[in-house]
Amino acid sequence: MKKEIISADAQSAKGLLSQAIEANGFIFTAGFIHMDEEGNMVEGSVEEKFKRVMLNIENVLSAAGSNLDDIVKVTIYVTDLSILAELNKLYVTYFTEPLPAREAIGVKELPLGATIEISVTAIKN
Repeated sequence: MKKEIISADAQSAKGLLSQAIEANGFIFTAGFIHMDEEGNMVEGSVEEKFKRVMLNIENVLSAAGSNLDDIVKVTIYVTDLSILAELNKLYVTYFTEPLPAREAIGVKELPLGATIEISVTAIKN
């Protein structure tokens, strides 16, 4: 059985996708970009964009009764692989040991001109 997770405090694409789905003790999020809950893109530094993406993820996990410590897998998409060193420094400030499994993928483009998109899989606590 699966259950849709919805947070008013994270970006939404109603009609296109679910923010997250809970199934079999796991939470699977959609890919979140640096867009706020009002639909505005957060521009600026890599840090500002990354913080917005992580806030979206944190808010959706919270709506599911979970949190960042429950993340077991992270997928990061970036349009410029040269920012990975900076992302790595920011990434480790959000997680505790053992760090989630992670992959980073360079892509040509992301939706709405975003430069960072992240999806996660978390356990339901």
